[in-house]
Amino acid sequence: MDSGYLTWEHYSGVIPPCTINHFLPIVFDCGKVLKSSYSLLFGVPLALLGFIHYTILSFVIALAIITNRKLFWFWTLIEATFGFLASIYFMYLQLIVIKSLCYYCTMSALISFILFILAFFWLEKERKTVFIYSIGLLYRLILKPIFFLINPEVVHEVMVSRGEFMGKTPLKNLFSFFLNYNSSMLQQKVANIDFDSPIGLSAGFDYEAKLTQILPQMGFGFESVGTVTNMAYEGNPRPRLGRLPKSRSLMVNKGFKSIGAKGIIKKLEPFHFSFPVGISIGRTNGIKDMTQKQSVEDVITSFTLFEKSKVKHSYYELNISCPNLYGNISFYPKENLHELLTEVEKLKIKRPIFIKMPINNSDKEILEMLETITKFSIKGVIFGNLQKDRKDPSLYPDEVKKFQVGNFSGKPCEERSNELIALAYKKYGKKLVIIGCGGVFSARDAYKKIKLGASLVELITGMIYQGPQLISQINLELEDMLKQDGYKNIADAIGVENV
Repeated sequence: MDSGYLTWEHYSGVIPPCTINHFLPIVFDCGKVLKSSYSLLFGVPLALLGFIHYTILSFVIALAIITNRKLFWFWTLIEATFGFLASIYFMYLQLIVIKSLCYYCTMSALISFILFILAFFWLEKERKTVFIYSIGLLYRLILKPIFFLINPEVVHEVMVSRGEFMGKTPLKNLFSFFLNYNSSMLQQKVANIDFDSPIGLSAGFDYEAKLTQILPQMGFGFESVGTVTNMAYEGNPRPRLGRLPKSRSLMVNKGFKSIGAKGIIKKLEPFHFSFPVGISIGRTNGIKDMTQKQSVEDVITSFTLFEKSKVKHSYYELNISCPNLYGNISFYPKENLHELLTEVEKLKIKRPIFIKMPINNSDKEILEMLETITKFSIKGVIFGNLQKDRKDPSLYPDEVKKFQVGNFSGKPCEERSNELIALAYKKYGKKLVIIGCGGVFSARDAYKKIKLGASLVELITGMIYQGPQLISQINLELEDMLKQDGYKNIADAIGVENV
């Protein structure tokens, strides 16, 4: 009505009634504003453009309400944002350039502001979708090419430190406002722990426990800190990280780089966690003459330290699968695994324990390990760790030969990870919770693991290649996939392709 009235007055040549007063240096004079050269854009009165804008917006809102189609809700958000930005410019012209205000133009700006605020907060999913996909595009086109020119370990350390800083400041709330998308459809209870999202950060990224306060704001449903070892270890000799862009993989050779269990405990004890935090525990690396018995004692010492601590973690992860450790210690043979779990069992730990599994063993060996695991009070298994086969078809040979050490994460792990998830769910799905890890670059990748039998999914490499918005993007798209398939909750989709 406001913009329509101004359009009518323009073409009829009538100046609307407008009280003339003085307020500081600004004069309220509608005639001065409406007769200025700025009231036209390419010969078209701004009032008419405003009338067209509000008419379109009203029509789109009506269509959105009637059809509930995403297109019209996104259009509503974009149209309202455009009107708000235009109003800011027009108010600038009145206040700064023309130095006069028109009540009717100011009312139009106020209406645009209110519509923008309503759309911005009411259409939360649409707003976050726009930001999430925009950040992803910015990351892949601009930031990633720059990061990939720099040593990957340097980039990792800098970004983790920035994340730790932001987690200690109100800036983390901006991440939550723009990035964090939660849905009741993704919430579930696993091993008696409440998860708001099935997507977690795998052990191997936050090995110094710096990110527990920022990851929930990025959409993560949980994280595994570590892997933590009893004694500190500075990591294997460099290179410890490398990139294989064509293979969509990372070369990993950290070898349980850790500040030690006591150091992690000291860092984590003061914190409260807004999502489930797990402690990944492995044997101390770097001691070449450590025996099997000493390795078991070393692992038990770490568990004991955390059990006696005041750290408010939700679960443990027992990492027996890292292929980058010194010595010939192995917990893969069922006798060795039985020995380790027997000692763990004696601790009578009440928190759930998940075991991080290898992916390069045969089905027979994996089934023997799983059979051994089910004899103890272990809640579940994680499939799995790094790809050791340098001739795996998913790896480009020219990229592999650049690295004489280490093993490979990302897409080269995906196929075997999925096979083992399916195998474990089919044989032991009623006894063990299964967590999928390896090659998750999209919601479709995560959904595949879930439908094969994984209750939860972990990632690292996908975030490096796709951007930090990937987690919330997966949450958004998982919700849509569940709706499309007719499921009310993520738990309903677990194992549906493996019956």
